[in-house]
Amino acid sequence: MGSRARLVVTALAALTAAAVLAGAKVDKNPQAAPGAADPYLWLEDVHGAKALQWVKAQNAKSLAVLQADPDYQKDYDAILRVLDATDRIPYGELDHQYVFNFWQDAQHPKGIWRRTSIADYANAAPAWDVLLDVDKLAADEHENWVWQGADCTPSLKRCLVTLSRGGGDAAVVREFDPDARAFVRDGFELAEAKSQITWLDEERVVFGTDFGPGSMTSSGYPRIVKLWKRGEPMASARTVYEGKESDVASAAVVFHNPAGTIAVIQRAVTFFTSEYYWLAPDGTTRQLPLPLGADLKGAQGDELLFTLRDDWSLPAGSPIRKGSLIACHVAAGDKGVRIGTVVLYTPDEHSSIDEVVAGRDAVYVSVNYDVTGSVHVFRPGANRTWSETTLDLPSGGSTHIVTANTWGPEAQFRFESFTAPTTLYAAAGEAAPAPIKSLPARFDATNLATEQYFATSRDGTRVPYFVTRSRGLTGPAPTVLYGYGGFEISLTPSYSANFGMLWLTRGGVYVVANIRGGGEYGPAWHQAALLQNRQKAYDDFQAVAADLVKRGISTAKQLGIMGGSNGGLLVSANMVERPELFGAVVCQVPLIDMIRYTHIGAGASWEAEYGDPDKPADRAWIMKYSPYQNVRRARRYPPVFFVTATSDDRVTPVHARKMAARMEEQGHTVLFYENTDGGHAAAADHRQAAEMWALSFVYLKQRLAGG
Repeated sequence: MGSRARLVVTALAALTAAAVLAGAKVDKNPQAAPGAADPYLWLEDVHGAKALQWVKAQNAKSLAVLQADPDYQKDYDAILRVLDATDRIPYGELDHQYVFNFWQDAQHPKGIWRRTSIADYANAAPAWDVLLDVDKLAADEHENWVWQGADCTPSLKRCLVTLSRGGGDAAVVREFDPDARAFVRDGFELAEAKSQITWLDEERVVFGTDFGPGSMTSSGYPRIVKLWKRGEPMASARTVYEGKESDVASAAVVFHNPAGTIAVIQRAVTFFTSEYYWLAPDGTTRQLPLPLGADLKGAQGDELLFTLRDDWSLPAGSPIRKGSLIACHVAAGDKGVRIGTVVLYTPDEHSSIDEVVAGRDAVYVSVNYDVTGSVHVFRPGANRTWSETTLDLPSGGSTHIVTANTWGPEAQFRFESFTAPTTLYAAAGEAAPAPIKSLPARFDATNLATEQYFATSRDGTRVPYFVTRSRGLTGPAPTVLYGYGGFEISLTPSYSANFGMLWLTRGGVYVVANIRGGGEYGPAWHQAALLQNRQKAYDDFQAVAADLVKRGISTAKQLGIMGGSNGGLLVSANMVERPELFGAVVCQVPLIDMIRYTHIGAGASWEAEYGDPDKPADRAWIMKYSPYQNVRRARRYPPVFFVTATSDDRVTPVHARKMAARMEEQGHTVLFYENTDGGHAAAADHRQAAEMWALSFVYLKQRLAGG
């Protein structure tokens, strides 16, 4: 737990768009003029009385339409039963002799944090030791606490527990004694803010938070990192690093393992570029000689692990290709810091590294080949040599690394596909992984099959996508096309009870598009749709939509599209650019107003993905696809359902609110629903998640399948 401290910045989720229609030039759209007034700026007052009254009215209208459907309650109950089911796999984190797990169910909607021994975890019904009951804590303190995680010292005697009010990114941090099951009086504590904190040792933490004016970046994250000793006031904490206001964030990343402690400061210059500084025991820092595109993944022994987003030519030796995994030994001397670099793995044009997790004895790497997975194991040998093996796990789906023990030989993995429920595998040392837990089937997949196809995008690029449907299905059928296409995030095969129960077994088709902008083929696949090339992601998505119709899998009227966050931008942009391709849209926690996005929530942190609309050159290409500026009264769009959350302080509900208001004013068919809790997930507990998904599936049924 303490070995995996992460930068506070996290990637968002899903996106797509496409070519602008002939005759729909931006200069003919009065909404796109640089000085045009925005009549819906008042909706950017997230908690304002007028804005919330508008939300209340919209929610009432949408719920009246969707909850009145006879399938709504059945769908809600079915989803909630699965979410609360006690036969779910309790995924955990290996740490020393324990497996730590956070669990939510009907009796514990806010959840309990608990642990059991590694040996007991393999049993069907482990004897869990509850450390913290969040429901009881919330009731006792009269707070709407949402669990955000914990970080423990190497001895496990103290932990830093993070809780947010309503599920937003801003959170409080409190020191916790797991043996006493109590918060530590006068322990380390941070007030509500977008903070980052981790243990340097048993008595010191390294942290960043809102220290007042000038202490946060323009993205809203800490830029100052301080070293804080137990017992001293926070005001006396020593500053060890200061980034720039224009950065995304600065944060400490500390790895503890039997070989010792490695501490670095990560200065995120942009979302995809960072500088790294060695943090010495005396609190001084020295920059590591690494390229800006190096992405820190972990530490194994005394080696730091990075993947590369760009080619790297070392002063001596062969160039290292982008997408490679490297191990770096750091030697800190009086005259600076030197690193020795070994390449562990270089993907080819069909493959990419998806995950890297370091254990005490090995580095585990999930590798995707044409978007299906395997797990490679790298073990250190003499003279900085490494051996490589591939684990014997099922193929044809997704293989993920769940956890690896920094203090022992154990590791856990999982396999799933669109039709195969998840199985959890455990391994210790060099033994073959063995299944220890399996998710029961949530729907009958006997007659379902998944096929992979490739569509040809506008520039000739082959774009993979997965189609799951009934084996006996002939002719077009109601279809949901899901996409993301951003931030180097890969959409790999996954087992979805929601899509299985509420769509596939009712005769629907489920499609996942692996468009550019994602990480399915490594950094180059992502970089192909960055900045001025964003349209390529949208071209890819439209190519998949057209290919589905061409193959007779669906028709435009039967084709619904769904995406969240960056994927919400994807589906709203596609809806505006090519409305004739789609029959309905579900747009979740989206970005939409791309001309103002840098001034909303954490938007400034994503300039490396989209560009800066305050710069004329960037604004020109953003204006071509920004949905909010390009939606028109005179065009006919497919009906759209916006889902968002008041407590989302990352993207914020502002984008969905403004787009829904504008489209409604223009006379388009719009429904809008805003949950109060849940942050960027739009759901803080299982009941809220069940509501969100039941509303979405009823909407899709009504629009695509009749009803």
